[in-house]
Amino acid sequence: MVDDPVLFRQGGFRLVARLRGVEGLRAGDEQVWRLREFAQRQDAPADALVEWFGRDAGNRARFERALVRGVGPESGAELREFMAGVEATPYWVDRARLERGARAITRAGLLGLFPLGDMSLMGGYLASRATKSLVGTGEIEHRATKRLVETAAWWIDVTTPGAMGRAEAGFRAVVRIRVVHAHVRRAMNSREDWDYEHWDRPVNQVQTAGTLLLFSLVYVFGTQLLGVRYTERERADILHLWRYIGWLMGVDEELLPADEDDAWRLLWLLAATEFIPDDDSKRLAKALVESHAAIGEGRGTAGKVLAHVNVQVHSAISRLVLGKENADFLELPDDPVARAAVVAVAGVNFAAETARRLIPGATALQELLGGMGRRRYLKRLHEVFKPDTSYGQDTRAA
Repeated sequence: MVDDPVLFRQGGFRLVARLRGVEGLRAGDEQVWRLREFAQRQDAPADALVEWFGRDAGNRARFERALVRGVGPESGAELREFMAGVEATPYWVDRARLERGARAITRAGLLGLFPLGDMSLMGGYLASRATKSLVGTGEIEHRATKRLVETAAWWIDVTTPGAMGRAEAGFRAVVRIRVVHAHVRRAMNSREDWDYEHWDRPVNQVQTAGTLLLFSLVYVFGTQLLGVRYTERERADILHLWRYIGWLMGVDEELLPADEDDAWRLLWLLAATEFIPDDDSKRLAKALVESHAAIGEGRGTAGKVLAHVNVQVHSAISRLVLGKENADFLELPDDPVARAAVVAVAGVNFAAETARRLIPGATALQELLGGMGRRRYLKRLHEVFKPDTSYGQDTRAA
């Protein structure tokens, strides 16, 4: 049996694992070795597509047209194969469950953005092999604020109810991110200093599956930590939505959790084998913290106060989940007052959520309000930061 992973030695993950009785889902050594095989696998259809882009300057535009209108007669074999794959919906996809999962996420409104940055992204930086591609592009560290904004915009796009239909924005956003990953792989594989022995293949199947879990299981846990309540069916539907998103992103079906137990088992495996932080983890954590502080730039004294509070609150949430040992390693600010405030707010949220479940029509109203808040926030992001939702800049940088 694998040893206790670093991430679970302290912090909220270990507690929730005990409460739900999922600590026993940790896998054996043979399962660890099976998982590690996927660290040498990438995404052949997407990688071939990116190679095809390089043969003709117009091929990227042909891909965009195919993504919106379907494959045309001018499409190359690589594009036809790639699009046939993403359009071949797996038998297990349940559209009603995708809709219910998206509504459950939407209900949390902007509160869902806190786990996105403070748990999913920050926790992901503990996986040092995965950070090598992020550091290698230079984009995360030097454009941390804009990349955080673009991640938030992408997350809202793909978790909006109805967004995963073939003709919808969420579907296109997932497929574009899969292509971005292929561009990054191509760039990293061309580097002479890439250490395959210690870092595995860049943006490999294990790392992509880990990203999927951070946005699904860890998101659910994170919002629960902040007081949001879900039914068992809602949790299952959220994971079902992200299972389909993971399939569109090119994750091997063997690594797509079918239910919550599968997701916990995979998270334990990833924690045991991938969450080994190093100095690059610290650099990326620092860049993310600084992106929270950037909210106060150019706003005078009030802006500086807001920036300070923003940093302390986000860091407090990260500390509650990752635990003292990991948070100290990442050199996250430590403010007991902020932690107490987060716990207090979570208690208020939990009480309000309990009332919501008892009041007829309250859940539908909360879904409506959450959706409105997300749309306003997304509009504001586009006005202020102008995120590149085509990800063209990312692919050129890679």
